[in-house]
Amino acid sequence: MRQLILHPEYVEVDDSGDLDIGSCYLERSVMRERGWGEIFNGSYGTLLFELQSHLEMTFQFDALNKRHIRSRWKEVMQAMEGDTLKRWGVRSVAPLTETELEKYAEYQYPIYACGYNWLRSCGESANRLEERIGKIIDWWKKRNHECEKVILVTHSMGGLVARACAKRIPDKILGVIHGVMPALGTPLAYRRLACGTECDSPVNGKLDNFKAGKFADIAGRRPEDTTPVMSVAPGALELLPNQRYPRPWLHASVVHAPAHGERRETAIDCLHLPNESQPNPYDLYRDMSSWYRLINPDLANPANLYRDAKGGVVKKIREAINTAEIFHDWLGDYYHPTSFAYYGNDKGHPAYGQIRWVAQEATAGTKIPITAANIKAAKNVAQESNGARQVKIEDRITLSFSVEPQESAGDDTVSQQSGAAPNGKIKQLFATQGYRHQESYKHRDTILLTCYCIVKVVQELGKNG
Repeated sequence: MRQLILHPEYVEVDDSGDLDIGSCYLERSVMRERGWGEIFNGSYGTLLFELQSHLEMTFQFDALNKRHIRSRWKEVMQAMEGDTLKRWGVRSVAPLTETELEKYAEYQYPIYACGYNWLRSCGESANRLEERIGKIIDWWKKRNHECEKVILVTHSMGGLVARACAKRIPDKILGVIHGVMPALGTPLAYRRLACGTECDSPVNGKLDNFKAGKFADIAGRRPEDTTPVMSVAPGALELLPNQRYPRPWLHASVVHAPAHGERRETAIDCLHLPNESQPNPYDLYRDMSSWYRLINPDLANPANLYRDAKGGVVKKIREAINTAEIFHDWLGDYYHPTSFAYYGNDKGHPAYGQIRWVAQEATAGTKIPITAANIKAAKNVAQESNGARQVKIEDRITLSFSVEPQESAGDDTVSQQSGAAPNGKIKQLFATQGYRHQESYKHRDTILLTCYCIVKVVQELGKNG
């Protein structure tokens, strides 16, 4: 059922989503026309409401016709002082001046949304975004408005879509604000495809783990659930660590029980991938035979969609992997010249910065020496319901490898290693805290930061022609 419902070629963008976001000077029909129903109200409704309500309300005049900066923009200006600036993750930031607000106030900011099919390649989604931008610009021009460029505000994977679109039509985009973008991919995608969706976190309480379990029920608790969907979906595969993710990030270790007279366990690191001899992570993804493989092709076609196709499901998987690799190669390190970004750098919301498979030896004094060679050559003999893998070494002993919990600062989804990747390539990067990935645009600090960045983007108008 999952394979049939969530197949990349069967899914389409639904524009009939909830519009219950409060009063913000727009009729529901206009919200619908502007695509607001295409994105999830529970995550982005607050942002849409805030931007629509305040972006064009910069100044106000009192009874004596004296101009004042409106309270929202005062709040943004005050955010550059004290605790908020610390939560933005920077020591200092260029001030937001009244002169900059004056230039900003010369323009209008109608708010549009653009959803995309996350199962298809981000390159295809960028085509959809490019088409939408063209229609928006044409719509305003036909009504005698000057409209040449748009500003893009992105979330997560949408950042990859926007970067691809900006690479194609940079002249139609004034700037981009990226939120919690997996710039280099995320090891979480490996974890979910290889083991099923995680149901807990080392920092979660009972309620948060309950919520995580409910999400896992939807996304798929087991690789039997996630593999039929993700393994043939280029978009999902484009969330994997790409060629620029710090390597190695996939490890395997064996923990030895204390020998007689010893007090502590000892751990032997046996596997580190990608490495110098195997630098391309996509070679790792194409490997469907090793015990630490990403994809088990036997789990990928429960609905028998590819039973009669030449090459079967393995060919379909390889095509999807190749599409993802080509997209990442093409996108490279490109960012629109006027880009800002924030990411989660919070130890209170850890993410997978690495994947570490760990096995515990049942008894001390095993007669077989554990080496990188025999661990790499070991055979997968069984998979447990929690994603652990029974691995046989030299046909003599069996160890159970399971993935250790999240270990990196992040936002519970994207690690700081990936979130921080735009550093040095964009106008400014902010290492923020205090939110979970999917809820980042519901957090007050990130909304203020987004408003700040939009004003700074507008200052680029008139520069370089």
